[in-house]
Amino acid sequence: MRIIGGQFKGRRFSPPAKNWPTRPTTDFAKEGIFNVINNSFYFDEIKVLDLFGGTGSHSYEFISRGCEDVTYVDKFGGCVSFVKKAAEILDIEDKITIVRADVFKFIERANQKYDYIFAGPPYPLPTLATIPDKIFENDLLAETGWFVLEHNSNHSFENHPRFDNVRTYGKACFSIFK
Repeated sequence: MRIIGGQFKGRRFSPPAKNWPTRPTTDFAKEGIFNVINNSFYFDEIKVLDLFGGTGSHSYEFISRGCEDVTYVDKFGGCVSFVKKAAEILDIEDKITIVRADVFKFIERANQKYDYIFAGPPYPLPTLATIPDKIFENDLLAETGWFVLEHNSNHSFENHPRFDNVRTYGKACFSIFK
């Protein structure tokens, strides 16, 4: 895993993820979606929520590009410990809030809005299709914000009322909701 842009560009991490319940976004897919994001946000002005945060790849990418307020959420203890250690190594503890919690319970309890929400759930998650509705029902997205859901081609969100577009990079699809 490497950080592809910003202050920490090129920095590599090797999470001990062999037995983790994660599917890290490929560098190719991450670079593609960040090319889209780069043209739409001033990173130093946004509040980011990284759901199913896994190894923290998206969180580090945002902070590397200047984001000062990232909330990372994952329920797997190994991932959370890894992200805490990586935050120490990068000296970014003041920019990231690390939450060990079930994502769906976090969504229900969250009481703030985010400019950018990313969710990278396991592709076979039985409740994956409910995630966009949960985000909007709980009013987590700022008025001009984006919600980006990573999924595979087995899912389509084109009929969702808040769907804007989809970007596909290899096997990874990123549905963008506004």
